[in-house]
Amino acid sequence: MKLGYFADGPWAHQALKSILSNNRFEIAYVVPRWESQDPILKRYAADLGVPFFPEQNVNSNDFVSKISQLKADILVSMSFNQIIRQNLRISAPLGFINCHAGALPFYRGRNILNWALINGESQFGVTVHYIDEGIDTGDIIVQDFVGILDGDDYASLLEKAYDQCAASLIKALNKVADGTVVRTPQSTIHPTGFYCGMRRPGDEILNWRQCSNVIFNFIRGIAYPGPCARTWQDSTEWAILKASKIPNAPNYIGTPGEVVGRSESGCIVKTATSTLLITAVAPVTAGIPLANEHRAPNWKVGTRLHPKHTELIGRSL
Repeated sequence: MKLGYFADGPWAHQALKSILSNNRFEIAYVVPRWESQDPILKRYAADLGVPFFPEQNVNSNDFVSKISQLKADILVSMSFNQIIRQNLRISAPLGFINCHAGALPFYRGRNILNWALINGESQFGVTVHYIDEGIDTGDIIVQDFVGILDGDDYASLLEKAYDQCAASLIKALNKVADGTVVRTPQSTIHPTGFYCGMRRPGDEILNWRQCSNVIFNFIRGIAYPGPCARTWQDSTEWAILKASKIPNAPNYIGTPGEVVGRSESGCIVKTATSTLLITAVAPVTAGIPLANEHRAPNWKVGTRLHPKHTELIGRSL
């Protein structure tokens, strides 16, 4: 079975290795994201002796006509970022499929692993589905689940997702090749599901007036290689890299964001409910956490941490 491969990044590299290790499948050509033109995928294409087609608009008639001549049986998207229109979807006889690191029809959209952690999920899904006119709305071919542990953060979930996406894609391709696909409409799982928007600059600001569990999930949900949660101590911006729950920490009324204790591991900070142990931070310069200055915080008890935009408001009252 010949594949047209629309892809980018580590997700695509891992999946391509799995595809190439299976003699049932052959790569007809590779289409990278226009913006990055992934050099690793380019080397793969050169080694395979297949065309590498950077294309700003994959739905253009000229592009669809060009790839149709290479007669791929099925088209595959793995971390590709252009919306696929009908003329491209129907250009291969077995259709166009996508691998999505979310439990469709839930977690459609963007930054799914971040949102799964922020929402405190105990597992995340990987779904291989047909592409239709919507965004992540097509019929499901394969759906698998991977557990999320308290020790997981964004980096560890990425590694899990790279492996599972490759495995789920191969499972789906085998079903297509065998003619055993049972299409599952997403509406049979839930009538609406939900969509997650792309995270944007400013979304990384930490709100200490939330409960400890919400803050814990937020910190690990956007940990490196994400932007990391941000807070301020007076005029100094800090990236919060890692936090730990405190077993049996009592709930009480206090000042959210105030440092209320210290330990060998870091600083204990009051939240809206109880407290949280902050174990790794880094100062931020020009919006970037200083990688060579990651350390446990040594803030004094009584230090108050805050979102920068409330600093002057608080002082003006």
